[in-house]
Amino acid sequence: MDFCFCTLALGKKYRDLAGLLARDIETYASGTYLIILTDKVQDFSEYGNVLAFAHQQYHVYPYHDKRFVIAKAISMFDSCIFLDADMRIMDKVPSHLEWLPGITARSGCSLIKHNQNRQKQFKFIQKVAQKLEVALEDTKFVHEFLFTIKRNSEREIEFLEYWKIIAHYLEFNGIYQGEGNAIGLAAAKAGLPVRFDSQDRIKFFKDRIEKVRIEKGQVDPHEKLKYFELQKQIEFPQYSLLVKIANKVNGQFNYLYRLLILKILALRDFNFYYR
Repeated sequence: MDFCFCTLALGKKYRDLAGLLARDIETYASGTYLIILTDKVQDFSEYGNVLAFAHQQYHVYPYHDKRFVIAKAISMFDSCIFLDADMRIMDKVPSHLEWLPGITARSGCSLIKHNQNRQKQFKFIQKVAQKLEVALEDTKFVHEFLFTIKRNSEREIEFLEYWKIIAHYLEFNGIYQGEGNAIGLAAAKAGLPVRFDSQDRIKFFKDRIEKVRIEKGQVDPHEKLKYFELQKQIEFPQYSLLVKIANKVNGQFNYLYRLLILKILALRDFNFYYR
């Protein structure tokens, strides 16, 4: 195959969810690899279709760590399909999927439209765009749960470098989520084309997408019930009070530690981050 699937699985919850995704790919896309960056590689040793690589969370929150997954996958394959670890594949994947060079996302919109009700966030998006000389009116927001990247004369390498810079700037200013903004900005700066394809050539399950479909009466909720129930069991395990407290304290410590490291690293380019 000249393409692969890829995902990020940090923590037991996401490792378990990624295991379900790996089984789906083995069933519905036989012969296709799933590349996983994870904090516990041995959890995937029994999966013949998984290439697991060790990764420890780098960003303040792990949203932008997806760029490391893309970097690994695109270094090994001509194209890679990124899926969130909590997604499922529900039917046979076509054997001859093809994409144009650049990014093809399942959904998205203009970056300005996406942020029209997010004034605080948009202020910093405008600032980093100005610093990088990116025209916002030509920039797209990419919904990051499902998108494909195909090599494009090494512009994908530039894209990943700009994603890092933009991610650092947004996190430095307290914007941790919405990595689709960074993806769109980085692609615009690198000259990497961004396209949207909502044909659903891969039949997938994504909880928040299914909830919208159910609300609109587009699907029968009973058809997806088993997926919702299994995901809920994995995402919300029953922990003791002591374990919950320990997890919360550990999470807060890790957050402050990574934020401190970011502030220190930003001193290397004081004008870019602090002015």
